[in-house]
Amino acid sequence: MEQEFDVYMEDSEGNIIHDGPMMSLENGFIDLWLPRNETYQISIMYDGKMVEYEFSTFENDRTCITTMQLS
Repeated sequence: MEQEFDVYMEDSEGNIIHDGPMMSLENGFIDLWLPRNETYQISIMYDGKMVEYEFSTFENDRTCITTMQLS
């Protein structure tokens, strides 16, 4: 089921990539396409819960992150 999440994301230089609502896909994932060779900080909030996570898009980095959990 699709849900709306509040998402804040910035790159390693502090440039805001996204700041606002995002809808999840029916499978619960949020789909983001980002430039390669960069590090990002993301905060996802939903129903009073939040997760913060740092990830990167370099050549050997994962392209699907499934370990972020709201708490």
